[in-house]
Amino acid sequence: MESTELFHASKEIVEYPEIRISRFTKDFSWGFYCTKRKEQAIRWANRGSGNPVVNYYEFVPNDCLSILKFEEMNDEWLNFIAKCRNGQTHNYDIVEGPMANDTIWNYVNDFIVGKISRKQFWVMAEFKYPTHQISFHTLSAIHCLKFIKSEVIYA
Repeated sequence: MESTELFHASKEIVEYPEIRISRFTKDFSWGFYCTKRKEQAIRWANRGSGNPVVNYYEFVPNDCLSILKFEEMNDEWLNFIAKCRNGQTHNYDIVEGPMANDTIWNYVNDFIVGKISRKQFWVMAEFKYPTHQISFHTLSAIHCLKFIKSEVIYA
């Protein structure tokens, strides 16, 4: 199986990834989030105060895991994110797809609370730049990651 380099934005070195349950759920529920886009990780690492740390991992997929992959933003993706952002969990080990960044999240939230229709969501979300995220939701999934290095990168 071919490996992929992934990046995790942080304020610290994350040699041993963890799945943390927090007050707020994320796009694909609680998990350890990475991206294959280094520039995206650098942008996220530079948000807020503290040193912008980008952690590098080698990801070797395991065919025995339950993986959900969204190739693009579509209705299935929107429904899944809406459920996860509302606190529902799922049984996937790994979920991969576009990220609902701050702007897209505002549209998702407006859709969830009924301020905009599904059609209005897609009109507003259509021209946003591409993003990527892959989230690891179980220990078996975390074991597919091998820490390579970390570095402080200022944007």
